Amino acid sequence: MTVRRYLDQRLKLHHLRAVEAIVAQRSILKAAAVIGLSQPALTKTLRELEDILQQRLFDRLPRGMRPTEAGLLLAQTARRILAELRRLDEELDRLADPEGGTVAVGTLPVAATGVLPGTLTRLKAAHPGISVRLEQGRTEELLPKLAAGEIDMIVGRLYEPAVPDGFPREPLWEEPISILARAEHPIFAVRKPALEQLRRYDLILPTVSQRVGQEIETLLDMLALEPTTSLRSSSYGFIREMLHATDLISVMPRLMMAGDLLRGTLKVVPLPVPAPPRPAGIILPRDRELPPAGHAFIACLRAHVAEIGQRGLAATTTEARAAPPRARRQPAPQPA
Repeated sequence: MTVRRYLDQRLKLHHLRAVEAIVAQRSILKAAAVIGLSQPALTKTLRELEDILQQRLFDRLPRGMRPTEAGLLLAQTARRILAELRRLDEELDRLADPEGGTVAVGTLPVAATGVLPGTLTRLKAAHPGISVRLEQGRTEELLPKLAAGEIDMIVGRLYEPAVPDGFPREPLWEEPISILARAEHPIFAVRKPALEQLRRYDLILPTVSQRVGQEIETLLDMLALEPTTSLRSSSYGFIREMLHATDLISVMPRLMMAGDLLRGTLKVVPLPVPAPPRPAGIILPRDRELPPAGHAFIACLRAHVAEIGQRGLAATTTEARAAPPRARRQPAPQPA
C-alpha cells in the first residue's frame, strides 16, 4: 500500500538540518550543539520528522545514534538540498556583485599548508571580491561533500580510488617526500651528502595521516634512517621552528614548507636515491560546472604552482596547467 506523506508540504528546512547534523555527529547532544538547539528541542524535531516520514530514522544505542537505511537516505537528500540552497545564496551574491562570488575548496592537509597560502594571496590580489570557504579533511571525507555540492573541488595529493568514482582528476604538480633542513645547515657543506652524513643528524617528523605516514616510512627505510630516536609532532609551527633553530632535519612532503622554501630559509637536501612520485592536483565535480569564482581560484593555483616549478621546488604537469578545468576526464594517477 502506497503511503502519501506530502513531504513537499510538511518537510521544513529545520528538519533537514537536524537529520544531517545527527548523521554527521552520531549523537543528539553533539548535533544539538552544532546547530544551536537544546537537546530536548532537537529530540522533539526528530520525533516530528519520524512521524512525517512514518519511518524510524535512527537506532538509539547506549553511546550515540546509528542511522537506519531511511535515515541515511534522508540525510543524503538533505545534504543535496542544503548545498543547493547555499549555492543559490552564493549565486545571488554574484549577481549583486559580478566581481565577487564564493568558491568552496576541500583541501588535504599538505596542500593546506603548502600551495594554498600562496594561491589565496594571488586570488586576493587579483579578485578581492571573491570569498573562499575552506574545508580540510581526507579524500574519503571530502568526496561525498564534492558529490553533494557542498564544495566545488578538492585540492591535494591524488590517490587512486579503490573503485572508479567518476570524478575528473587533474594532476598539476608533484609533492615528493623530501629531506628538509635550514639553509645554513652543515649538511649543505657537501654538494651530495652520503647516507653516513645524513645519519649524523636527529630527525623531527610530522605526525600525519596514515597514507602520508606510510610514504615517509618507506623513504626512511630506503635511506636506512633510524626513526625510533626521532622527535615527532603534529604541529606544523613547532616543526618549522625546530628546523630553523637547530640542526634537526625532517622527512616530509616538501611542499608542507613551500613558503619557507620559496623564501630560502629552508632547503631540500639532495637525496642519494630517487624519491617515489606523488602526484597532486585537483578533483573536480562529475556532473556540474564550476562557478566563475572556482575558475578564478584554479587560475591562481596554476600560477602559484608554476612559480614553484620555476624555482625548482617541485615538478609540474605542463599539460594540466594548459588545459581548461573541465577538459581533462581521465582515470586517477597511480599512487606512490
